[in-house]
Amino acid sequence: MGKLIVSVLMNGLVVYLLANFLPGVHVTGLWTAIIVGCVIGLINNFVKPIISIIAMPVTVLTLGLFSFVINGLMIPLASYLVSGFHVSGILWVMLLA
Repeated sequence: MGKLIVSVLMNGLVVYLLANFLPGVHVTGLWTAIIVGCVIGLINNFVKPIISIIAMPVTVLTLGLFSFVINGLMIPLASYLVSGFHVSGILWVMLLA
């Protein structure tokens, strides 16, 4: 349980710091960044494995490079679910992922 809390806090801290450095990533505050960390953790644990299994043929054909696209798709999903978190372009999504 403690490992999960540390992981969520680290995800939130990384999102908050990257929002300060990347001009295309906007977070309204530290608590929003921690919530985004929670949401990204949940998405990575529940949604990403399902999408990875569905996209396995494409991932094999591209020698694993499609996994970067799958990681990039998780960020706009988190942006859709959390108000106060916005990523304004595919370049910023890939850099944040």
